[in-house]
Amino acid sequence: MVSCLLPVFFQWLKGFHLISSPANPVGACAGPRVRGKCLINKNSTTVNFSMNCNFETTNSSRIATVVSMGTILFLGIIFNSLAVWVFCYKMKKWTETRVYMINLIVADYSLLVSFPFILPTFHQEDDGTIFCKIIQSIYLINTHMSICSITVIAVDRYIAIKYPLKAKSWRSPKKAVLICGILWIIVIGSISVSAVTGDNFCFGKSSTRNFESTLFSLLEFFILLIILSFCSIQVIISLIKKKKMAISEEKGVQKALGIVLANLIVFIVCFLPLHVALLLKLVVDSVDASCPVQEGVTAFIRVASRIANSNCCFDAVGYYFVAKEFQEASAAVIPKFLQTKGKPRHKLCQPSLETEIDVLERQSQSLHAY
Repeated sequence: MVSCLLPVFFQWLKGFHLISSPANPVGACAGPRVRGKCLINKNSTTVNFSMNCNFETTNSSRIATVVSMGTILFLGIIFNSLAVWVFCYKMKKWTETRVYMINLIVADYSLLVSFPFILPTFHQEDDGTIFCKIIQSIYLINTHMSICSITVIAVDRYIAIKYPLKAKSWRSPKKAVLICGILWIIVIGSISVSAVTGDNFCFGKSSTRNFESTLFSLLEFFILLIILSFCSIQVIISLIKKKKMAISEEKGVQKALGIVLANLIVFIVCFLPLHVALLLKLVVDSVDASCPVQEGVTAFIRVASRIANSNCCFDAVGYYFVAKEFQEASAAVIPKFLQTKGKPRHKLCQPSLETEIDVLERQSQSLHAY
């Protein structure tokens, strides 16, 4: 959550002129030149490719964009609608996991809703329209919120497993709601400040992207990636130890391992390519790169963006497997007489997403008992 404060802190410093672009005389170029033309606008650190290279979007590229985003929108709406139904109507107990998952669903759903409004902006000539800024802000807010939510879920799992006794006081549904609320305030605040004070930019345009915003977006992501990886690896190590010490629970632990590892892999596959592409763009912006290189990086960003958007679908598929596999995992851990006594047997087949963290925490408590 600390990393989410970086954009706000940066904008605060910039407002007090503690961080600013160096002053340049009128007509001076603040950056490298290509073919006698300035790559960076004077008195700012905003890259402008359009002054040097003309990147025309082909019909095939437009069709590919419409097809990819349309497919993600269609599948995402179906999967996330099913997830909303399960979380809101099939679950009775409010848990930390349920709060964080619903928060992630809201972010994914909001991102999907912005898709139909994003497509027309690819054909706009004016980069600075209010409509485009609003849609872009909605898109960025929910993308960042998805990344933060997935990281918070991993941290919550880590606390439940590594500190099972303290977790009872550290974790609660109310605290989970408070954390989600703080995250929304931070993300919305940082993106809104950037939209108001930043330079004009619209989807599909490679010009006028703010260097500082891109840099801090990269810092935020890689910090969260390190946190997510650390927490997931620690959870996996703890479960492997549990698997060796309790042979009878091997099946349930193995499935729990699969869920944690799958979540980590999906996060890396979906979001890492986009941020690597943005990192390459910063490098290309700082050197006298040729037009083919610039065009290649721009194409990479477009493809990586579609991959990142597909995370909306992968999140929803993950909800399903969490419901199914962790229900079976809990059934493997809970004694059989507790499963049948006083309860209809068919209820064991119903989704029980609230057992995800409970199963992991119960396994961790038994691990610490040795």
